[in-house]
Amino acid sequence: MTSLAELNGNYTLDPTHTRLGFVARHAMVSKVRGSFTELEGTASGNGADPSSAKVSVTVKTDSFTTGVADRDGHIKSGDFLEVDKYPEITFVSTGAAIKGDELELTGDLTIKGVTKSITIPFEFNGEAKDPFGNTRIGFEGKTKISRKDFGITWNAALETGGVLVSDEVTLELEVEGVKQA
Repeated sequence: MTSLAELNGNYTLDPTHTRLGFVARHAMVSKVRGSFTELEGTASGNGADPSSAKVSVTVKTDSFTTGVADRDGHIKSGDFLEVDKYPEITFVSTGAAIKGDELELTGDLTIKGVTKSITIPFEFNGEAKDPFGNTRIGFEGKTKISRKDFGITWNAALETGGVLVSDEVTLELEVEGVKQA
């Protein structure tokens, strides 16, 4: 298996084999999961020099889905993502480091016109050549953000205390890239 230090080249995100999802608490008793279905991105770097890594991802906010049309409509509204005014979420890397089998990627995440620096630890799942001759790499990562930090503040109080939607949102990333010639 290829190690992180051996990875070199330019990659394009494979949107059909990539999942950018989220998990948020609902009514303090359950979790709601969703994902974005339209995205594009590129990555480049030299594993021997992790600081050379460059990653750029653009997500179409209107592609958001939880599988429940009414909830999706509310999250796309001005109460949350405001997709008509902010059609994209972007991430642009600003640094990277290899720590054991993990790649720690730091970058600027922009949601609703607000940019914050975040760090995402990624587990490297390996490299493989598919039956069509394409070299593919895979990573899985997870990090937590505060939706309020990005101006997403809508909520409702519960009679039992607490709020309807948690401020803390877990971002779940399952990423597959295809090496470019």
